Amino acid sequence: MRQDAAFSLGDSYAIMHNQLFEAALGVSDPWFVQGVDFDATRKTLTIVIDFAAGTRFAHPEAAGLHPVHDTQVKRYRHLNFFQHECYLEVRTPRVKLPDGRVVLVEPAWAGKLAGFTLLFEALVLALCQQMPFAAVARTVGESWHRVHAICSRYIELALAQADLSALTALAIDETSYRRGHNYLTLAADAEERKVVFVTEGRDAQAIASLAEHLAEHQASPEQIDSASIDMSPAFIKGVAERLPNARVTFDKFHVIAHASTAVDKTRRVEQKTDPSLKGLRWALLKDRSRLPANQRADLDALVAQVTTKRTARAWLYREQLREILDRKQINVVSAMLAQWCTNVMRSKVEPMKEVAKLIRNHFEGIVAWTQTRQTNGFIEALNGLFQAAKRKARGYTRFETMRTVLFLIAGKLDFARINPHAA
Repeated sequence: MRQDAAFSLGDSYAIMHNQLFEAALGVSDPWFVQGVDFDATRKTLTIVIDFAAGTRFAHPEAAGLHPVHDTQVKRYRHLNFFQHECYLEVRTPRVKLPDGRVVLVEPAWAGKLAGFTLLFEALVLALCQQMPFAAVARTVGESWHRVHAICSRYIELALAQADLSALTALAIDETSYRRGHNYLTLAADAEERKVVFVTEGRDAQAIASLAEHLAEHQASPEQIDSASIDMSPAFIKGVAERLPNARVTFDKFHVIAHASTAVDKTRRVEQKTDPSLKGLRWALLKDRSRLPANQRADLDALVAQVTTKRTARAWLYREQLREILDRKQINVVSAMLAQWCTNVMRSKVEPMKEVAKLIRNHFEGIVAWTQTRQTNGFIEALNGLFQAAKRKARGYTRFETMRTVLFLIAGKLDFARINPHAA
């Protein structure tokens, strides 16, 4: 009698134990927790899940409920149980459809990649948006390749559902993803500040691929009315051919960057005959207002010699250019910029003449900045973040990996439509 009582009490505890895990996991009819196995040596917890005998299951490929044909045992990695890895071992049914086909019924908690639950995949996605793949792999106890596979799968699913019908302004830029001449082109929604397209190369074909991508996602190339690009002839040609209604804007900061390069070239040439210019490189390249007092004093002393120092004249030309491009009246900017080019071409500051020629060749796009104020600055900041991550993370030299990372950190993709836990 005591043995029966002990057995009943132990059986009752087991049922309560299983019900507790059912509640924690959200397992409901017809599924139930059949048992729990804790392996202290391997530090793993395996929860065995089954379904009630005689259950019929729905399947998206055929209406109604269908009888179970046979079963397969599937194992899913779940969120850790404290410090222990947790797995769900599920007896998964295969049902027979009216047309005779036998198909697998995935339980509601099954992830988008074989072997994981939705909750585990949501955790990996959240971590990978903040950490390199290798660090996430160490944290969750999975391989680098599995972690990347989860992210890549969600990126592709989210991109397939992307709706670009409201997109009108693009910012297009390039970045390297491997040593040598390996580049990719990325395009971003300039208003939403999110990456919408990434492809290999930095030629006109990259813009053609972008136009095709728009057509595949409820948009058309004709709806793009503004495109901010650098002065790459390939990009200019691609936009003219594939985005016919886009007004091209050349980012002011690209123009100033060319002027800064000209200042530095002038300094290096003049420094060969004038040792007093040594040590002034950063004072000339940085914003004067951000210089420490001693460097500001050295810069001011140089500028005071503008009549005799070509480097000083180059610096003044750049600052004049910056002031012109900060103005907002397009007619005023056009007139002042044309006069600036004339003044520079009459000077003897040869490197700055190259900038004047560049501006004349791209005049309309540079002046367009006055009205659009459209910039690629946030994309360039993104490039900086990515290059920093690439230096400390394995696998970022592959295009596929870089594309995945760019969308993870700057795509603003809606993963919640795919996985409700990934909001």
